Amino acid sequence: MRKSSKYGLRTPALVTNGSPILNRRSFIGLVGGSTALLAAPRLASAQAYPARPVRGIVTFAPGGTVDVYARLACQHLSQKLGKQFFVENVTGATGNRGTIMAARSTPDGYTLLFALSTHVVNASVFSNLQYDPVADFIPINLSVSSTHVLSVHPSVAAKNARELVADLKARPNQNYAHGGVGTQGHLLAERLKVTQKLDMAAVSYPGAGPAIQAVVANHVPMAWTTMASAGPMIAGGQLRALAVTGKTRSPLLPEVPTMIEQGFPEIEGDAWVGIMAPKGTPDEVVTTINREIGDFLQQPEARQRLAEVGFDVVNRGPADFARLLTEENVFWKKVVDETNVKIN
Repeated sequence: MRKSSKYGLRTPALVTNGSPILNRRSFIGLVGGSTALLAAPRLASAQAYPARPVRGIVTFAPGGTVDVYARLACQHLSQKLGKQFFVENVTGATGNRGTIMAARSTPDGYTLLFALSTHVVNASVFSNLQYDPVADFIPINLSVSSTHVLSVHPSVAAKNARELVADLKARPNQNYAHGGVGTQGHLLAERLKVTQKLDMAAVSYPGAGPAIQAVVANHVPMAWTTMASAGPMIAGGQLRALAVTGKTRSPLLPEVPTMIEQGFPEIEGDAWVGIMAPKGTPDEVVTTINREIGDFLQQPEARQRLAEVGFDVVNRGPADFARLLTEENVFWKKVVDETNVKIN
């Protein structure tokens, strides 16, 4: 067993071969002066949830960090609750397009948001979000985390991060791929660029999956993404890992040192995926989804599968999730200010 220092949880050390507590508003009101309940968005108390399919919005492209987890979680929820939970990928603007859609959805329990940790980072990156990442949502379950990994095409000569930095200084103006402006991979790369005075250019993709594919195809020599996105390609030999950005090594790549170990202590940070709902979503929904996801994350088979694709289980409920959002906002705002990654 190893301990995740950031989240204070123990997760299995498995090796594969191959980001203030909110008060939810009551939507009970009077209709025309009578005592009738509003028909929406509250669920009728006699009606079991869910009564119809539930949409899970994923704000990045298929194959990326959020998408991988969301599909596993939706499969479990569909089986346990008897109605289809389906993923809808709504990409664009580093997750903002899909997040706006979720924020403006009817808070009736039939729209969920699978949020990447950029959900809170975007508050510092974008000057006009059109939503409040905290006030407009109810946190339900902080589910999993994934370290970031610096990976390169096998043709790249560097065998570790130190060698890559030396090469970037000797041969400037090289490109790197990331899964969207303001994602943690982007910010960590830019932090390395600033602290090491490197001349490298960012190439943005609509998610970690497409960014990884660009490196596999050798269109871009290197990428900064999560382990959940890059892990399968690293295991298959299409990519080579040079470093991870956690405080400790990844159990999936125990031979790959951290950036801290290689002399870059400021390049540290991981990503998380959590489930949220639009503010005003009924308490029954929040309780049901948190309970079922908690059950899913405790199953040995699920933990094994999640570990194999690069996730650590976190499994924190609404109150802990809300506290983390506040902490993450402070941490990543500092990184954004240092790197000056801003979008008007």
